[in-house]
Amino acid sequence: MTRLVWQWVRRQIHAEVVAAGYDDLNPAHVSVFRYPSVEGWRPSQLADDMQITKQSVNELLGYLEKRGYLLRERDPYNSRSRIIRLTDRGQAVEDTTFRAAENAERIAGELLGKGRVQELRRTLADLVDALNLADKRATGNETLPSEDAPGVM
Repeated sequence: MTRLVWQWVRRQIHAEVVAAGYDDLNPAHVSVFRYPSVEGWRPSQLADDMQITKQSVNELLGYLEKRGYLLRERDPYNSRSRIIRLTDRGQAVEDTTFRAAENAERIAGELLGKGRVQELRRTLADLVDALNLADKRATGNETLPSEDAPGVM
């Protein structure tokens, strides 16, 4: 069931991004713009986090770079690696995805009631702790965002 909700949230986010004028982005492109930001990540970290091949992530990044959403700069610590840098346009899409995620959570609150959504948030946080998924950022995996994070149930 979590997969169904996750898919609904992704559709909501993509629809809002397109409605905001970014109609050149498909759901895979939009998934690059997430919380926490990929700003400063290596493409290989993003591939690991998205659970896709490095070739696939580089195709996504190439598409986004050609359209002015991001840049891949040389890593100052490893000249063979690249670092993802969001442009102003990329930052604007990221902001739009954050607002869209917040809207999805608001809709869930309207459907279930705010108290139930807050309980869901606490339950998910407990599950993240039980699975030892928090603080995995150093390996390219998402950390558990705070309750103040955008659109996090």
